Amino acid sequence: MAFAYFDTTHAIAVHDAIINESGGLHGIAKHGQLDSVFDFVQNDMYYPEIEDKITYLFFAINTGHCFTDGNKRASIALSAYFLELNNCVFRVERFIAEMENIAVDVADNRIDRDLLFEIINSIIYEDDYSEELKLKIIYAKGFL
Repeated sequence: MAFAYFDTTHAIAVHDAIINESGGLHGIAKHGQLDSVFDFVQNDMYYPEIEDKITYLFFAINTGHCFTDGNKRASIALSAYFLELNNCVFRVERFIAEMENIAVDVADNRIDRDLLFEIINSIIYEDDYSEELKLKIIYAKGFL
């Protein structure tokens, strides 16, 4: 499958719109790292499937602190846009709703990249999380 991508310029524009709408600081803390994210996500050897690409994109933006502020919000918006670009519009609403509850836990290292992959995979391919995945999320969040 050929994927559609966007570049750093688009990501910065989305980030700036988020900051203008919801508040925070404008600016890029690590421009080179941000460029790398959008280069690496296109590597089909490392990220062959859409769930691999979105997991990488979300995790790299969320935890990479490329922007001065709004990294969690940008990770949600840019990953949702990637879904939309790649014919998964029907999953965008659920993705945004679920990831609003997950983004802080990723940033705080409670949800690691492997669990994030399971969550994103479930959002794309299933109507609800399995009981096993629900328990993993509960444990990762420290509720049990």
